[in-house]
Amino acid sequence: MTHLRLGTRRSTLATTQSGHVADALRAAGHDVELVEVVTEGDTNRASLASLGGTGVFASALREALLAGEIDLAVHSLKDLPTTPEPGLVIAATPERVDPRDALCARDGLTLGELGEGAVIGTGSPRRRAQLACLGLGLEFRDIRGNVETRLSMVGPGEDQLDAIVLASAGLTRVGLRDKATEFLEPIQMLPAPGQGALAVECREDDEVVLAALRPLDDPDTRAATSAERGVLAELEAGCAAPVGALAEVVEDDDGPILSLRAVVAATDGSGELRRSITGPLGEAEDLGRRLAQTLIADGAPALADLSATHPTTASEHAQ
Repeated sequence: MTHLRLGTRRSTLATTQSGHVADALRAAGHDVELVEVVTEGDTNRASLASLGGTGVFASALREALLAGEIDLAVHSLKDLPTTPEPGLVIAATPERVDPRDALCARDGLTLGELGEGAVIGTGSPRRRAQLACLGLGLEFRDIRGNVETRLSMVGPGEDQLDAIVLASAGLTRVGLRDKATEFLEPIQMLPAPGQGALAVECREDDEVVLAALRPLDDPDTRAATSAERGVLAELEAGCAAPVGALAEVVEDDDGPILSLRAVVAATDGSGELRRSITGPLGEAEDLGRRLAQTLIADGAPALADLSATHPTTASEHAQ
């Protein structure tokens, strides 16, 4: 039996996600201890843009890993930069849950029922841009906080929001899926690259932990998310950029292949580019990069300011 120290942020969602991984490891015969690591993103309530994005959520966990204070860490994959961290490796991507975004609106309303002038809370430029492009006359308010805090902002009242948008996966993992009034299909809103998937990270030279984590890896999830993150990497855009991507494993005449869709949208709703591609599972990241090159050739950099965020620092962190 191996004793493993699993580092986790202290939010309900983070500890729940870490708990799922811990349970899987315990079922395989390992002894797992959860170790709380406080990040700047947990204590600083400023906007994500001003804090610098992903670093405020991932760096403290990564520092603890590199210092040998913990043996593994669990992240929401969509919150990790696409640039690898020297000395660390994503050892497992467990099977993904629902990658869609979820609308949580007052009075059980759907997106089409909210009406012009409805105020939607989101800290995600990706969500805001795609919603604005629908032409529904929606207004937006930048919000932060954990799932429960965001849900409390919805309801009647002068300072309340008409709706918020969260990741379906986050709602599901904390047992609040019934708070969603509509699940937004990819044709309306493509999710963040990696949304709905977890990344289990450890030191690249820790053979004991690598061996323990290997059975948790889901090949289809790894292929799909590698393609999605390939889009971000090639665009040189961060997780807070108005970029969405979703890859799915589908059956072709010759067997399973990847079907990848991506979008780059203007944050003011003035336009969006949607493109798609299919290819072998074994070429996942290259597939994403090729689709990104198509987006670039078709004018994505002029449509949205992709340079404002960088894969080593940016995150939408909006479960």
